[in-house]
Amino acid sequence: MNELELLSTIVLSRMNYFSLPELVELYRTVGSAKTILEHRRDIRELLPNATPRVVEAFKEVGPLWKRAETELAYDQANGIVAIAMNDERYPQRLRECEDAPLVLFMKGNANLNPKRTIAVVGTRHCTTYGQDLIRHFCRDLSERCPGINIVSGLAYGIDVCAHTEALNNQLPTVGVLAHGLDDLYPPRHRSVAEKMVEQGALLSEYLTRTNADKMNFVRRNRIVAGMTDATVLVESGAKGGGLITCRIALDYNRSVFAFPGPVGATWSMGCNNLIRDNGAQLITSADDFVMAMGWEADSLLRQAQQAGIERQLFPTLSAEEQQVVDVLLKTNDLQMNTISVKCNIPIGQLTALLFNLEMKGVVKPYSGGTYHLLA
Repeated sequence: MNELELLSTIVLSRMNYFSLPELVELYRTVGSAKTILEHRRDIRELLPNATPRVVEAFKEVGPLWKRAETELAYDQANGIVAIAMNDERYPQRLRECEDAPLVLFMKGNANLNPKRTIAVVGTRHCTTYGQDLIRHFCRDLSERCPGINIVSGLAYGIDVCAHTEALNNQLPTVGVLAHGLDDLYPPRHRSVAEKMVEQGALLSEYLTRTNADKMNFVRRNRIVAGMTDATVLVESGAKGGGLITCRIALDYNRSVFAFPGPVGATWSMGCNNLIRDNGAQLITSADDFVMAMGWEADSLLRQAQQAGIERQLFPTLSAEEQQVVDVLLKTNDLQMNTISVKCNIPIGQLTALLFNLEMKGVVKPYSGGTYHLLA
């Protein structure tokens, strides 16, 4: 990406004088942070309802620009990659959320647009019961959906346990942090974090020299929920960050699952209540989860590959159907509107094409309105 555009995006992301969704909407409408800043002295041409405070803020970007230059220099010297929203490396699932960050900072080698990705969240007071659930879940999931990406927050308890078991099962894992990538909180998890950089990534929306303040943890939960297909709650008290992540996931129209626990158990109360209130589907194993997500094809393909059976070729496709398949081959699990833009096919016509492809066993619709090209 052009460095000037990247610097402009970092500057824009620091201008928090008005709500983030409005800022994201402006960015998406214009398509370029550089263009927005070029109009900073006549911002009402781009944002007619801009308040006087916003207009004034856009006139004073000098300090923000210097901060962005310092940040980018540090990133380039320390193996940190800045990824703007219009970068193809940006998480596609997260980009669809109205309050997605304009820029993310990543240290590691993770693919942020994998075929499958889930969030595993829960209490910091993880019990032996929770640890066992995560151990079996990750082990079995690695067999049924090899390569699935496990996302969490690298906090104490469920988070670090999920990252550790992902590493143990050779699964890529991403930790979303509540501070800049020049530090690590909690420091005790540094050894796990170092392994994650080699087998996944550390990710943050925050510039370096940003402390791990309380509100940052709440805000980072939207990234955990937004960049994944589903959120799995393992253990939780009656209140907690894991429940916040689940609520956000539901708001994003993503699937939410929870493991039940003993009635009256402190760290299962949140899970049990969420299931009771129909906020999460009950699961007891990776099999339950894979079935509920409609990911059985992954498991069947894995079994077929292990048995030495080759994949059956696609049936005869029309030119338009092949066009859709080619787009999904490049980036799988896209929503209909995204496919429409990439193929330049109207929604009405695309609906019929996707239905035909589903009948031919080529694609399958999944939760969240995405279409998956069957492997």
